[in-house]
Amino acid sequence: MLKSTALRAFASAALMMAGAAQSAHAAWELNLPVGVTPLSREVYDLHMLILWICTVIGIVVFGVMFYSMIMHRKSRGVEPATFHHSTFAEIVWTAIPCVILVAMAIPATKTLIAMEDTSAADMTIKVTGYQWKWRYEYLEDGVDFYSSLANKSRGMVYEDPTSNENYLLDVDKEVVLPVDTKVRVLLTADDVIHAWWVPKLGQKKDAIPGYINEIWTRIDEPGTYRGQCAELCGKDHGFMPIVVKAVSKEDYRAWVDEQKSAEREAAQAAAAALLRDWSKDELIAKGEEVYNNICATCHKQDGLGDKSAGYPAIKGSLVATGPANAHVNLVLQGKAGTQMASFASLDDADLAAVITYQRNAFGNSGSAVQPKEVNEAR
Repeated sequence: MLKSTALRAFASAALMMAGAAQSAHAAWELNLPVGVTPLSREVYDLHMLILWICTVIGIVVFGVMFYSMIMHRKSRGVEPATFHHSTFAEIVWTAIPCVILVAMAIPATKTLIAMEDTSAADMTIKVTGYQWKWRYEYLEDGVDFYSSLANKSRGMVYEDPTSNENYLLDVDKEVVLPVDTKVRVLLTADDVIHAWWVPKLGQKKDAIPGYINEIWTRIDEPGTYRGQCAELCGKDHGFMPIVVKAVSKEDYRAWVDEQKSAEREAAQAAAAALLRDWSKDELIAKGEEVYNNICATCHKQDGLGDKSAGYPAIKGSLVATGPANAHVNLVLQGKAGTQMASFASLDDADLAAVITYQRNAFGNSGSAVQPKEVNEAR
């Protein structure tokens, strides 16, 4: 009985160790992802071609070196050569690398040209980087939205990140693209340099303020593909994920119609919000949610901020306890030379609510700000 129990325990332990080894092997995978676009596969094939060429060169060069050291060592009685110069040898070891480089340059040039060819695109998306979110504008379809780190991912920062397989890689709004469609992506930024990178799509390029870069993609397989900002852009650089969802063309058209309908409803709700006076309690309740989702990243949930990092406290601040119009203008316009960005992308009700919350939370005691006041200040 004891023997069989021990054997079962040993077998279970062995299976666990095998599973752990398999997981570790997956985690240590070093090669590039093949990707889901023709371009990503072309990049992968080019990478493998160059890798094998370099491998062969390494084997040949080190093989000659080791053969020479072993077979022509002094202990074998080999006498050193007496020549000082060989024109033939110099021609050979100059010509061969030139031929190899030209042979490598031809497919590399072909791939680079393909990467830059954004012509004949079926649709165009403009992507703008902000600290720390992305804005997506579908130029032909009239869809426009901001995409930020999802709250569930943000919450993992303060908990156990292993409980979320997509730690810091979930967003509140995905980029939806149709498969089998050439998509031209225009990249720019509003504040500092960012970089839009989704590994499975095979391209990465900087988003630079005042300048427009271009990339393109054609996704073959429906699915969800994740990426990140790949340029160090400030405190929350690691909080700028990208999620691209590839769907059929029919599902994409349905999604566009759904987005336009949602935008009309949001516009109607925003217009209705301007026509009524909100109670202070309503604004504070709504503002707390907006604050925890957006403002708490820098100013902390307790409103004490982080002076060492340049994030002032909301509690007792001159802004939160001063004139309401100055507070509204700061949130709308941001403050040059600081980490305080403009939050004009939020609607009037959200801005009024979060400003009211800041003026009445953390021991502050101030007035309420109505959505119509924010609208007038824009």
